[in-house]
Amino acid sequence: MDSQEQLRALVEQDKGMMRIIDFDNFCSAPQLDAQAQSALLRPNARLAAALCESSAQGLAPISVLPLAGQYLSVLTRVMGAKEVLEVGTLGGYSSICFAQAGARVTSIEIDAKHRDVALQNVAGLDVEVLLGSSTEILPRLVEEGRRFDIVFVDADMVGLGEQFDWAVKLTRPNGCIFLDDVVASMFKDGQVGEGGGENILTRVGKDKRVQATLVPIVACHAMVPRPVFNGFIFGTVLADDA
Repeated sequence: MDSQEQLRALVEQDKGMMRIIDFDNFCSAPQLDAQAQSALLRPNARLAAALCESSAQGLAPISVLPLAGQYLSVLTRVMGAKEVLEVGTLGGYSSICFAQAGARVTSIEIDAKHRDVALQNVAGLDVEVLLGSSTEILPRLVEEGRRFDIVFVDADMVGLGEQFDWAVKLTRPNGCIFLDDVVASMFKDGQVGEGGGENILTRVGKDKRVQATLVPIVACHAMVPRPVFNGFIFGTVLADDA
C-alpha cells in the first residue's frame, strides 16, 4: 500500500479528516488567534501599560505578540530559568514576560530612545538594559564569564549568524536559544526553496554545539491585513558529553 492509498484509507476511517484536509484553515487564523487570546491570556496591567507607553512614545508596534510573550513566560517557568539574555529590547515587552516569570533579564538595545522607554516600562523588575550594539556587548559578556539559561534574539536579521555564535557561547549546557522571526526574514530575502543558498537554518544545522528545530507559526498582527507565515529557531546547547 503506497502513501496515497494509506491516506485514503485513513480518510475512510475518519470522515472528519477529510474536512480538515479540505478546509483552508490558514484563512481562519485570526479567529483562532482571537479565541486563544480570550481563553488563555489573563489581564496584565504591566504589559498593557508597556504597550500603551511604547505607542505613545512613537515606538514601532513590533513587540512580540501577546501569545508569543506568554510562550516565553511559560518557557521560563518550565525551565526554572533564572538568567535570561535578550538581544533587542524595544519597549521591554518581552523583558517583562521573562521577568514576571522569575528571571533576571539582561537586555541589549542599540537605540537610546528604545532603551529609555523600556527602562520606564520595566521599572521595579529585575531587568538591566545595556545600551549598545550586540557586536560590542556580546563579546564583553563572554569575557565577563556570563552564562544564561535562555538567550532570546529578536533584533535585526543582519548579523544574525554572528549573534547566534555568541549566543551559543553565552548559553549554559542544556539551556536554550531562541532566534525569533527567522521565517519571515528568509522569505523576504529569497532564502526559501531551491537556490536559497546559505542561511541561518544551514548555519545552525551545521553547528555541532547545538540541537535545534524550526517552529513555524501563523502570525496575526494588527499591522498586517492578513495572516503571515513566520516562525522561529528553537535550540539547546549540548552538554560536552552529549
